[in-house]
Order: sequence, then C-alpha cells, then structure tokens
Amino acid sequence: MKPTGKSRRRKADASRQIIVEAARAHFFSHAHFPSKMALLEAVIADKFASVEARLKEVTRTYPHDFSTALQELLSSTQRELDEIKPPFVRDMRQKAPHVFKMVERRRAELIERHFGKLFVEGQRTGMVRKDIPAKLMIEILLTMVQGIMNPPKMQELGMTPKEGFTGIIKIVLEGAITRKGQKL
Repeated sequence: MKPTGKSRRRKADASRQIIVEAARAHFFSHAHFPSKMALLEAVIADKFASVEARLKEVTRTYPHDFSTALQELLSSTQRELDEIKPPFVRDMRQKAPHVFKMVERRRAELIERHFGKLFVEGQRTGMVRKDIPAKLMIEILLTMVQGIMNPPKMQELGMTPKEGFTGIIKIVLEGAITRKGQKL
C-alpha cells in the first residue's frame, strides 16, 4: 500500500523534529558560535578543508599519471558537490553574500591550484594540447564556473551544481585534450 500524502507529511515532520532536537541539544551544549553566520562560516571552512585535503591527496598520489589524476580530481569534486543542494547555495547568496563571495574566491583558488597543475602535467606528457597556454585554459574554466555555477543561472538551466560542473569540465576538456588523451 502506497503512503498517502498525509502519512508522508507526518513522516517528514517527524524526521524534521528529530533533526531539530539533535541540533538543539548539540548547539545548546556544545556549540561555541556567537551567531548563525559564524556557524555557517565554520561549516563552509570545514567543507573547503575537506575538499582541499582530498584534492591534495589526489595530486600527491598521481603526480605523473594525467589520466588517473584527472579522473580522480573529477570524481572527488563531483562527490563533494553532491552534498551541496541548490536551495542552500541560493539562500547563502541572498542572506550571506559575503560568505558566498568567499566561497567563489576559495573555489577559484582550488581550481587554479589543482586543475592548473594537472593541465601543466598533461601538456608535459602530451595528453593536453600544448598550443594553448595552461593559464588560458584555467582562466576559461574559471570564467565558465563563475558565470554558470551561481544560483540564478543554475535555476534557469534547471541543473544541480554537480551537473553544471560536470558539463563545464566536459566542454573544457574535450576541447583541450589531444587524440592521445581522448583514449583514456
């Protein structure tokens, strides 16, 4: 028997209540944040720290294996993006624009650092075209991410952050990888 709309609402309300009670207990006894904004900033900083650690691990583990490093960087980035839902990004942009700007800046730094190293290594090994400067490829990638990976554009396109990033990477890489690199 399929659950009715009323029973689904009760279940959702019960789940919501469990979450609220757990958060209340934790915040009232353990949280040391002067405001919700400070808590948001701490959550974002923690997220970036985990992303940075994972991307560093990938680039350290596969320093001269372009195809594996590329696949690992992409899958790690996509896994991290799965956690972030469009309503959260939209609300953060509207209600905490300074935090959203910090997220954009940190995101650009991660792309430059990790994908930049990858593109340079790819050029060295003949997997990425050498006739296009790696810095230009990164700048194109950053511009696309900046222009598309924002709440209004994602909503207009009807995409999640993961879908948007995947599409951007696919477009950039299919234009940058040589025939040898396409045989990955």
